[in-house]
Amino acid sequence: MSKTIAINAGSSSLKWQLYQMPEETVIAKGLIERIGLPESVSTVSFDGDKHVTVKNIHNHTEAVAILMNDLKNLNIIAHFSEITGTGHRVVAGGELFKASVLITNEVAKQIEDLSDLAPLHNPANVAGIYAFCALLPEATHVAVFDTAFHATMPAVAYRYPMPNDYYDKYAVRKYGAHGTSHMYVAQKAADYLGKAPEDLKLITAHIGNGVSLTAIDGGQSVDTSMGFTPLAGVMMGTRTGELDASIIPYIMAKTGITDVAEVIDIFNKKSGLAGVSEMSSDMRDIISARDAGDEKASLAFDMFVNRIQKFIGQYLAVLNGADALIFTAGIGENSDVVRQAVVDGLSWFGLDIDESKNVFGADGIISTPEAKVKVLVIPTDEELVIARDVEKFKAQA
Repeated sequence: MSKTIAINAGSSSLKWQLYQMPEETVIAKGLIERIGLPESVSTVSFDGDKHVTVKNIHNHTEAVAILMNDLKNLNIIAHFSEITGTGHRVVAGGELFKASVLITNEVAKQIEDLSDLAPLHNPANVAGIYAFCALLPEATHVAVFDTAFHATMPAVAYRYPMPNDYYDKYAVRKYGAHGTSHMYVAQKAADYLGKAPEDLKLITAHIGNGVSLTAIDGGQSVDTSMGFTPLAGVMMGTRTGELDASIIPYIMAKTGITDVAEVIDIFNKKSGLAGVSEMSSDMRDIISARDAGDEKASLAFDMFVNRIQKFIGQYLAVLNGADALIFTAGIGENSDVVRQAVVDGLSWFGLDIDESKNVFGADGIISTPEAKVKVLVIPTDEELVIARDVEKFKAQA
């Protein structure tokens, strides 16, 4: 009997889930938001209750200390030592990390050095790692990489058509992201379909504020939409997704911006749904404004759906057909409107949704019996994947 905490640290947030292991029972979960901003918010949920605290939290080190003290003060744990394992989501593992690893000082430094591949995420991931290692020195600390699931991609998918030196010397290639989510829902889809993962061709669509799609053949990732960094691929809440690289020097010349990092920051934080709609990165706001006749919101919605459809089309070609399309993450799980719009444009391929099943809270198969390609909604559980990986390392200790 032991407790493991799964940590997902963002640039200004820290999401966590505490498990009783190996039972995989969720004891408590929570979210700390607005780290580094005035009036940070810490939410702890357990036993059907929700405790919300508003205070200034300056950095992730403070956030971890507040989280751990909340666990004690709310009598969720009696001593810090009850937590014997921590699992940390790390967005970018580069070519160094193709599976989860036990965290050492060297590993933490290597993750920090890979921050160029995920500048919004890896620094926060490392901050969380250092804070937990300091508070729980006897625990087993494990890094679980978003990119690891995509390590099975063949060179034809992960290489870019540029001089070989850029790959050979600097490892410029596609890495992908959201790997734990894609892996989890692919395994669950196999259960729903009554087949072994090795016998299935799947397209998984992780659609939230960040969006990525993955082609999965026989349980392995063979292509994915995010690239060298999470900026690539599909249009997202605040990210551009795919665009012509020549746009960067053009914008710099026209606007007088002299630092390319400023342009990349705009593409990461001020584009996507937010940039086109000029109102919000939240799909719920976009749909409400579209339904009220807002033309910019309508264009943002249509562009978002269009880009997702294009990648599904690509992956139907990559896989030479598919057994199922799986929707997951915030929008994928909760927006029947987005799911319907995406599938409506793919009917030629044999996708079709049963409107009576395509509802809020759907979980499982939502396609019609006649559909050649099944459509499923599966709530993702990245935290459970992380906790399971921690247990594997505990067993080896």
